[in-house]
Amino acid sequence: MKKVLVALDILRSGGCGNCIKTARKIADAFEAQLIFLHVLSPFPGFVSAEIPSGVHKKRLSQAREELRKLAAHDESCGVVVREGAPAAIILEHASEIGADLIVLDSHDPDLTNYFLGSVASRVVRHAHCSVHIVRRPVERIQE
Repeated sequence: MKKVLVALDILRSGGCGNCIKTARKIADAFEAQLIFLHVLSPFPGFVSAEIPSGVHKKRLSQAREELRKLAAHDESCGVVVREGAPAAIILEHASEIGADLIVLDSHDPDLTNYFLGSVASRVVRHAHCSVHIVRRPVERIQE
């Protein structure tokens, strides 16, 4: 195993800590390179006409900076920000770099996931390499 692609949703509440820790452990065990990827979903067409110029570049810049902070512990960690449909971009980038493993978070599905499917499930179904899904621990209510 040479390359581990870590697909991160840096905008998601709760952070990416468990996913990053898991990916680092796997990469360390195999002496593999980590590549952090964040995919920005594009603005819908009817909204993009109303967005002030420069907002798109600012979003990309902020996302790259956030990924660099997350990758600061590992000098050889690659950082990539792309725009598009998350599942498609994750699969496309994994193929482009020859990833041996994709690591990504999953979450409890909501109603839209039952109709459209989640990013994680699409990646699992269509990836040409192994995929490791990191589940969040269930928060239990204290009785």
